[in-house]
Amino acid sequence: MSGKISHIVKAFVHRLKSLLTKSSQEEMLGEVLVKKGIISEKQLYSSLEQQKRVLHESGKVVPLGLIIVEQENIAEEDIIDAVNDHYDLSISSLSDNLRILVGKIRANLSEEVPSPRIPIWLQLSVATMIVLAVSISVLSYVIMERQREQLYAQTVKLGTVSLNYVANNAKVPLLNGDTLSLNTLINNVASVEGHYYAFILNNEGMIKAHTNHAKIDKPFTPFTAVESPFIKGQVSYFNYTLPGKGHVLNLSMPIVFQDKKLGEVHVGLSIDFIHNLFVNERAFLAAVALAIIFVSMVVAVLFSFRFSRPVSKLVEATSEIARGNYNFKLDLKRNDELGTLGGAFNVMGSELYRQSVMRESFGKYVGPEVLDMIMKNPAESWLKGRKNEASVLFADVRGFTAYSEGREPEEVVEKLNQFFSIATEVILEHGGYIDKFIGDSVLAVFGVPVYRQNHTRRCVMAAMDMQDRLARASLDGNPLLDRVGIGIMSGVVVAGNIGSQVKMEYTVIGDSVNVASFLSNLAGPGEVVVGGSSEKELIEFIDVESMAPQKIKGREGLVQAYKLIYAK
Repeated sequence: MSGKISHIVKAFVHRLKSLLTKSSQEEMLGEVLVKKGIISEKQLYSSLEQQKRVLHESGKVVPLGLIIVEQENIAEEDIIDAVNDHYDLSISSLSDNLRILVGKIRANLSEEVPSPRIPIWLQLSVATMIVLAVSISVLSYVIMERQREQLYAQTVKLGTVSLNYVANNAKVPLLNGDTLSLNTLINNVASVEGHYYAFILNNEGMIKAHTNHAKIDKPFTPFTAVESPFIKGQVSYFNYTLPGKGHVLNLSMPIVFQDKKLGEVHVGLSIDFIHNLFVNERAFLAAVALAIIFVSMVVAVLFSFRFSRPVSKLVEATSEIARGNYNFKLDLKRNDELGTLGGAFNVMGSELYRQSVMRESFGKYVGPEVLDMIMKNPAESWLKGRKNEASVLFADVRGFTAYSEGREPEEVVEKLNQFFSIATEVILEHGGYIDKFIGDSVLAVFGVPVYRQNHTRRCVMAAMDMQDRLARASLDGNPLLDRVGIGIMSGVVVAGNIGSQVKMEYTVIGDSVNVASFLSNLAGPGEVVVGGSSEKELIEFIDVESMAPQKIKGREGLVQAYKLIYAK
């Protein structure tokens, strides 16, 4: 039974570690397959390298599981079963995003076992009360102890006065054996409040006078169970417990006449009143302390709420910002640091909103690839001119000038924007970059700013796809869409930030751009003309028709051009 429980615990711990360990989808899948013995580490490394090659060539991320199935001839069902068994999932395809599914399980696990949440107002209130309680207790203890010492010193002083009174007036009666006078002195002393007893001893240790007359002329019995005595001049005193009386302070002083000791006087004072006084004072201080703590608790709670509410509002504002609501504003009318923080937060939201608008608007002009490069590395050297192998696509509307004459500008812009929308959509789908719109023309580049190894094929397929969509869209009554001619030229271009300090733009220049523009003029409505590539390279994926070599003004040599027939 214990072995079974141990196995369950180990399984749970293993599952918990696997869920809480942060790793990419490829690492998670690869580790599982190697651990299950489905593939070796060498096979995993080979599959990862193949995945990188596919990404570089096609620009698409192929799930590692599909690469392993294709490269290692392993059944997809075996990999799915291994993943489902390890993570307790129920995926049905290797195309499923394993990282997201495992992330959901982690989120569910954290929801099931939430960490305790203690509100900040409660933390501040409790901390304030603890500090106050400790401070009041320590202060009360120190004050009470000092008062105790002072009261004890006053009691000793009172006893010393009584001793001096008896010692000074008992000398002659003690020499003469006048017991009546001695007892009169003792009774006078005992009548003072707080005195328990007083008595006089002669040198032989016999009691000559005592507040208890039954003890007169009897030998003195020494005190027992006394604390260590203290001596202050001629006075000696100590504390002890007197049965039936409580705690007593006994003080004694010798009776001296002409440097000759005649006897000794003792006085006993009650010190229980000090204890009783302290008990009463302690109760009073406790009541005062409780009242102070209660009032402090109320004040602390009020102040804590005053500080915690802005924090709660900040949390709410942060959530709104995370959801993209950059216009959310904090209303903290405070003249302290939290008010300053609220103002700074509002400034941050406004700045994020401005940047989001700038990113969204600016991205429409420079393209998402260039925008990402600017946002990530605004000072990088890519802003400078750089040579790249690329394919340039130039699409132009035939007869646009004649079409636009005599028509309303709103109609012309609407029809032209429909052409630009279709061209933009197709170019981006095939991994191209829209350099600019020039009047009724579109200039696009494949291979910059993100390099594509198969940029020529992408560019040609984009041109064929564009003509196909334009032809179908023209059936809705837009005559511009079936009048587009496209020219394509592959070669070296210079890409970079071109312009002045006032206005700059990321663009491409070079001979290939000029040739592509020239070839677009050779293409009739709905046609695509390609230059710069060999016929053998093109016929691998399209049918072409050779055209006569073209002489371009200002360029040495002829350009071989091909007219595309259809895509395979």
